[in-house]
Amino acid sequence: MKKNEVALLNIGLPKGSLQDSTLHLFRKAGFNITVGSRSYVPVIDDPELSGLLIRAQEMARYVQDGILDIGLTGRDWVLEQNARVKEVCTLLYARGGLRPVRWVVAVPEESPIKSLKDLHKKRVATELVQFTKRYLKKKGIEAQVEFSWGATEVKAPRLADAIVELTETGSSLRANKLRIVETILESTTVLIANRESWKDSRKRQKIENIAMLLQGALRAEEKVGLKMNVRRDDIDRIIKVLPSLQNPTISTLSKEGWFSIEVIVDEKKVRELIPLLKNQGASGIVEYPLNKVIP
Repeated sequence: MKKNEVALLNIGLPKGSLQDSTLHLFRKAGFNITVGSRSYVPVIDDPELSGLLIRAQEMARYVQDGILDIGLTGRDWVLEQNARVKEVCTLLYARGGLRPVRWVVAVPEESPIKSLKDLHKKRVATELVQFTKRYLKKKGIEAQVEFSWGATEVKAPRLADAIVELTETGSSLRANKLRIVETILESTTVLIANRESWKDSRKRQKIENIAMLLQGALRAEEKVGLKMNVRRDDIDRIIKVLPSLQNPTISTLSKEGWFSIEVIVDEKKVRELIPLLKNQGASGIVEYPLNKVIP
């Protein structure tokens, strides 16, 4: 960016547990972002973007107030702050993989608390204070909900009767001898926009382009491309065993009677699929990674 040139969009990138997976996703989407070890200002190879690293818990407020035009955060933190923002798209990824995360009520294994109603008049520790209060109030449960500054898993039973904690697999809760009572919220990463920025046609077009590329990069995370050579007599048999995003692409090779077939498939199916294709007559099979899949 040239000196005194103002970027079209100010983008907030989540600092912390989502940082590495977010930067990886942007690289696959075509944006190279460099972050210094002690810097909160990333360098983005798009002159229309200026970025800041912000904690996901704070992102929605800065987007709502127009300090940032767009940001990536969890839907849980948007709900926690009751932020008035435009949710542009859902991006199904988290620190541990391509799955939603859950906020759960958990108690020690030996706790007499068996259901949410047992939290009445009890003490609950969590980072998700405002959402938890609203959720329990809606259920008619009066509980003392306190903010936890961290290490929430160790607070029950001595410092709290129950906790509301974020989990992906539940392994940390089990390691701390905690039992899940109920899931109160499922959350995914979302791309959010300031409402006024969304009304600006030039900014909105850029935001929609970014959303499309990020979603395309996510679709490609668990997909691979397959190319193979097939004789004319084997084409119908090969096509029947090929799972694909759409119909396979078939093109003629220079060698008479031979064709090239190309498909996109789930990566987890490839190890069973390639031997099957080979047995059905395919040759020259090539598997290759994908950066983006745009329907």
